[in-house]
Amino acid sequence: MHVLILGGTTEARALAGLLHPRVRVTSSLAGRVARPRLPEGEVRIGGFGGADGLAAWLGEHAVDAVIDATHPFAERISFNAARAAATAHVPLLALRRPGWVPEEGDDWRDVGSLAAAATALDGLGDRVFLTTGRMGLAAFADRPEWFLVRSVDAPEAPVPARTEVLLDRGPFTLDGERELLRRHRIDVLVTKDSGGTATAPKLTAARESGIPVVVVRRPPVPEGVRKATTPEEAAALVLGYRVLGRVRP
Repeated sequence: MHVLILGGTTEARALAGLLHPRVRVTSSLAGRVARPRLPEGEVRIGGFGGADGLAAWLGEHAVDAVIDATHPFAERISFNAARAAATAHVPLLALRRPGWVPEEGDDWRDVGSLAAAATALDGLGDRVFLTTGRMGLAAFADRPEWFLVRSVDAPEAPVPARTEVLLDRGPFTLDGERELLRRHRIDVLVTKDSGGTATAPKLTAARESGIPVVVVRRPPVPEGVRKATTPEEAAALVLGYRVLGRVRP
């Protein structure tokens, strides 16, 4: 059995470890991070050339199942994966960590896009902790606030005029996030609803400090695609599929 994992996330790496070497695993990474953490099994880096290119790759490499374990905001690849899997008649499973849920004391402002997040900053303060990654900073380029931008790799222009870049990779600690908010005198936090625990401490630190949080909600999984919420659940579904014998001749 050959499983293609579309990933780069913590969950994708964990899933590869659960499946390898019981089945053949190929993990596909987008190549946007300079020094990615590589999973177990085979690895390919780079795009497929859209849905048609991915469908052709699935056929050429005799793939029996596709797991979309990309970042919850990787909407384009998720759409392409759904189209490609349908074209190639290969089952598709989406692995998505649960989203964050506000707790008592949180001051969250839900928005549907980065552009809406930029608009939501009006009146919330002058010093912004922006943790939406290095992609999409153009949405904030015309804002007058000072931004602390945290990302794994350095962002590319356009970025806000008043920007300090902090290159760092999670997981982050609660004490570290508390100190960061204090040291930089942060007034407001902007984040995507990535879910998981690696970057969640910033939400607790913001709640403790009474700092409002602008939360960009994630796009939905493509219609009709089955979803798992943990690597263990996804692995059980894949291995169960194998046990049923529904693999290529």
